[in-house]
Amino acid sequence: MPLEFGLWRVDDKPVRVTTRPMPLESRLEELIEADPGILGQPLLLIGRQVTTQYGKVVDLLGMDAEGGLHVLELKRDRTPREVVAQVLDYGSWVLELTNEQIRDIYTAYARGRGLAEELDEAFALRFGGSPPEALNSTHALTIVASEIDAATERIVTYLASGFQLPVNVLFFRYFEDEGRSYLARTWLIDEAEAVVPSAGAKGRGKQEPWNGTDWYVSFGDESGSRSWDDALHYGFVSAGGGEWFSRTMRSLPLGARVFTHIPKVGYVGVGTVAGEPQPFEDAALTIDGESRRLADLPLEGTYRRAEESAERDGEDRREWIVPITWERAVPREEALWRPGFFANQNSACKLRARFTIDEVSRHFGVIDGSTDD
Repeated sequence: MPLEFGLWRVDDKPVRVTTRPMPLESRLEELIEADPGILGQPLLLIGRQVTTQYGKVVDLLGMDAEGGLHVLELKRDRTPREVVAQVLDYGSWVLELTNEQIRDIYTAYARGRGLAEELDEAFALRFGGSPPEALNSTHALTIVASEIDAATERIVTYLASGFQLPVNVLFFRYFEDEGRSYLARTWLIDEAEAVVPSAGAKGRGKQEPWNGTDWYVSFGDESGSRSWDDALHYGFVSAGGGEWFSRTMRSLPLGARVFTHIPKVGYVGVGTVAGEPQPFEDAALTIDGESRRLADLPLEGTYRRAEESAERDGEDRREWIVPITWERAVPREEALWRPGFFANQNSACKLRARFTIDEVSRHFGVIDGSTDD
């Protein structure tokens, strides 16, 4: 049974505050939209009154920090079968939403509120980081109500506890006292006992499509090690210090377009892979039309050589160099960074983040590629 609670004003003697019906469902929507924290968990709202492909309308659609989707349906004066069947129908729709469809839903929502920000920016502002590559790998269904009857309670508990479906009821109590209004909440199924959001779409988590060309490169510009000034001037990216760091860098294919990022600084260049990966001591770059050994050039940084990589564990710690023809590259001080930009710990990986590709390309004045599934 849900926890029943009351509210007392205790300025002098205890006076119980009267529970009132919520004036309108739309008013509760507005309150949740203004502060999703009312729901008791961090959420980014991405849609309000969202029409499904079946012609139904979802009251509120949210996203959590893992990219999972949350259906929030506000109900009054509905029979048990209607309220539960409807929210399950919405779940079947959410399950199939693609990355692009989710972004379109947010774009329409943001434009309707007069916002120009993209989903990636809003996600970063809400959760402090870029969204995961796979959105909608889980989803949760929440019925928001002031009260439900015993049959609805039995059905929801049966589905959640017996079949691990991610459905729950969030109760709101609305109080008025001397011209002031208050909200209080409680769950049908305690949050600590609630099932993990549905993993029905896990493994099918919706990624942005990759265009087959763009790659992300993390360039560790570090004091006493590699230098971005060298990479900018002579045309290369590099990684080393261990197999984990160099393996992905060595996988960059000839002709790939790389978006180069200095961790905790920003994007500093876009260019094209112009040669095969080589260890530092063997690496040759074309300088003013002439092939020159990188090791013979005047360098700001230091790079681990083969004879320095014979560590006790036998791991290859050499610096691996990948020649790059820069389309546009800038000094570290002119790096570009915006909330929601893609960044991760891999030295190199496929870049699917359309927001990052578009904004970095626009800023640096480079031609963007087309996106194919």
